[in-house]
Amino acid sequence: MIEAVVGFARTLRSAGLPVTTDRMLSMMSALDQLGVEDIYWAGRLTLCAGPDDIRRFDQVFAAYFLGDRPPVRPVPRSTVAVGSAARPAADSAATDDVRAGALNASDREVLRHRDVTRLTLAERDQVRRLLAVLNPVGPLRRSRRFARARRGPVDEHRTVRQLLRGGGEPARLLHHRHRHRPRRLVFLLDVSGSMAPYADALLRFAHVAVRRRTGTEVFTIGTRLTRISRELRRRDADLALSAVARTVPDWSGGTRLGELLRAFLDRWGQRGTARGAVVVVASDGWERGDPQVLGEQMARLHRLAHRVVWVNPHRGKPGFAPLAAGLVAALPHVDDFVSGHSLAAYEELAIVLSTDPA
Repeated sequence: MIEAVVGFARTLRSAGLPVTTDRMLSMMSALDQLGVEDIYWAGRLTLCAGPDDIRRFDQVFAAYFLGDRPPVRPVPRSTVAVGSAARPAADSAATDDVRAGALNASDREVLRHRDVTRLTLAERDQVRRLLAVLNPVGPLRRSRRFARARRGPVDEHRTVRQLLRGGGEPARLLHHRHRHRPRRLVFLLDVSGSMAPYADALLRFAHVAVRRRTGTEVFTIGTRLTRISRELRRRDADLALSAVARTVPDWSGGTRLGELLRAFLDRWGQRGTARGAVVVVASDGWERGDPQVLGEQMARLHRLAHRVVWVNPHRGKPGFAPLAAGLVAALPHVDDFVSGHSLAAYEELAIVLSTDPA
């Protein structure tokens, strides 16, 4: 159960819930008192910080423990009952479902670290459901616009207007502060032959980002550059990926990373798409063109973007070394180098994209 709770807490944290170590220990203490049949209420009463977290908690609980079935909802007990021995009678079938899900949670923890190319059909469906609850929202940046505040710099215009409305009588000082806006997320996804086994998971992660954060842009790179942001805005992930399949003409071809990165920067990035954005390049670095061109364009991208994240699915494999010529040329201009081969790697990527080291 410790592995199950830790894995569940990590998944909740990747989905955007502020799950701390203290809350996770509180859930373990609640399970000691209530038993595994009440794992839903033990988690909900200890891991949710407020009513706004309940909906996301239910989604993650259903995907992690119940295989995307509706979460068990017995008659809610009082919060003081967490430490009580009294227990209301619950539906036996529902209790068995929760217990079975909890007993299989250790297998799901193993599933989090398994390469997505080695999954069975059932495991692939489970990973897809868990990918759908991730929350790669992107960090915030300070806007030029202001909002009212109780303290901070004096808002001279509002203070003077209030003074004039009062006939020149002394008035209290009004303050304002800069607003904060989310930074744009930009994905450049390699769909060449060497990256084809990981294309489904990468596109589903990008689909979640597009649905979570307005303004997210997604491009595929292979032998040509294709913008697929519009196709990924569809609510249903399967329909979105079907639309992408019809739009992208260069599946499983070669890779011209340097030339296509230059095309992206000339047409999109330099004009504002990459300025101050968090740019994710997902590729194994196998470059068919000149690696020096890729290095020059990566340096150019690094000057424009707020942060550059490189995702290489092979990084998570034993014995990996960055020997590909394109990867060697690009890494000096990369801020974060992460793997993208498993569900745990995508959870880590969601956290990297949602935090700002500055």
